[in-house]
Amino acid sequence: MPLTATLADRFLECRTASESLCAPLETEDYVVQPIVDVSPPKWHLGHTTWFFEEFILKQHQPGYREFHPDFSFVFNSYYESVGKRVVRANRGNLSRPGVKEVYAYRRYVTEALTALLEAGVDEEITSLVEIGINHEQQHQELLLTDIKYILGNNPLLPPYVKGELGANLAAQEYAAIHNEAGDGPQGTDSNTPYWLDIPRGIYPIGFQGEGFCFDNELGAHEVLLQDYSISRNLVTNGEMMAFIANGGYERFELWHAAGWDWVQEEKVEAPLYWHHIDGEWYYYSLRGLQKVDPMAPLSHISYYEAFALAGSQGLRLPTEFEWEVAAASLHWGQRWEWTESAYLPYPGYKRADGALGEYNGKFMVSQKVLRGASIATPPGHSRPTYRNFFHPQLRWQYTGLRFAR
Repeated sequence: MPLTATLADRFLECRTASESLCAPLETEDYVVQPIVDVSPPKWHLGHTTWFFEEFILKQHQPGYREFHPDFSFVFNSYYESVGKRVVRANRGNLSRPGVKEVYAYRRYVTEALTALLEAGVDEEITSLVEIGINHEQQHQELLLTDIKYILGNNPLLPPYVKGELGANLAAQEYAAIHNEAGDGPQGTDSNTPYWLDIPRGIYPIGFQGEGFCFDNELGAHEVLLQDYSISRNLVTNGEMMAFIANGGYERFELWHAAGWDWVQEEKVEAPLYWHHIDGEWYYYSLRGLQKVDPMAPLSHISYYEAFALAGSQGLRLPTEFEWEVAAASLHWGQRWEWTESAYLPYPGYKRADGALGEYNGKFMVSQKVLRGASIATPPGHSRPTYRNFFHPQLRWQYTGLRFAR
C-alpha cells in the first residue's frame, strides 16, 4: 500500500492477505498439525483475529461484545497474563470451531475494528493496531511455511498450487530458487569478489529513526568489531551436496555435542524436504517435487547444520552484529540467515508492562538470532535491524546461511 494509505486501509489489506494465503487449501488442510512447531492454518486465522479483539476491541471499544466466550481460550498463544489457553501441541485436535465459524469470527472482528478506525482513534490505539498488523504479517509467513510443512509431509507430496494465487506464490518460490528474487541489494556478478572485507571499528547497531520496529530492535548502541570478511551471497545447495558426499552428517567432529545428538536421534541425513531418489536429490517445493538445483541458495536447515557446514570449510557463521554492519552491501532477502549470536536483549532493554510485554522478552533464552528475510516474508516486513529467533534444531522456515571468517 502507498504511504498515504489510511490505517484502516492497511488493516484491511493485511486481513485480506492472510485469507488469500489459505485460498488454495482444502478444508481438511486447515486442521492438520504434524509437529508441535507447526500450527493448523485455521488456528493462525483465529489467533491473529483474537489479537485484535483481545488487545484493542475488548479494551477500547465501549459496549463491544466478544464473538464467542471460548475463543480466548482457543486462540490465545502464550500470553499467561490473559488467561488459560489450549496447549500448543493440541491445536490440531481443534476440529471445532469449524473453518466456517473461524471465517465468521474474522469478519466480525474486522468489521468492528474497521468501524472503530474510521471513527478516529488516538495514538495508543494506533500503536496497538500497528503492532497487530505486524503481528499478523509475522503469522502470514508462518502460515505459508506451516502449509508447506503440512503438504510436504503428506505422503502424496501434493503441490500448493491451485488457481492464480497459488501459482503466483509457487512462482515466487521458484524464482527465488533460481536467484531471481530477494528484498536486499541486487545479486553480485562474476566480477565481484566473493568476500566483503569489513575493517576493525566501532559500529552502530539497532533500530533508529521513524517507522515501526519491534521492541527487541530498540536500544541502539555501538559495538566493537575486529577485522572480518563475510560472503556476499548465500551458501548454495551444491555446497550442501558436497558436504553430504564428503560424509558431513557422519563426522562428529564438525558438530556441537547437542547438534550431534540431534543428528543421531532424528537420523538427519539431508536438509528438510530433500529426498534421494534413484541417485539424485529432489526437493519438495510449493510446486511439488522438483530436482534440487545446485546453484540455488540452500534452505530449510537448522543452526546445527549451518554451523557444521561452515566448519567443514574452515569457516564460521557471522554474528548478528557483523551481519547488520555488512547488510547494505550484501545480497539478502531470500533466506533467514543463521548467525552465531544468542538471542539476548540489547543494552537498556525493558519489557513492556502487561500482556504485550510477553511478545518478545520472555523468549530471550536458548535461541539463536537469524537476520535478513525470506521469500515468504510479506513485502515491507523486513529491515536490516529485524531480529528473528528460533531454537537451533528448527528448520521448517526458509533458513539458510552465509560464511564469515
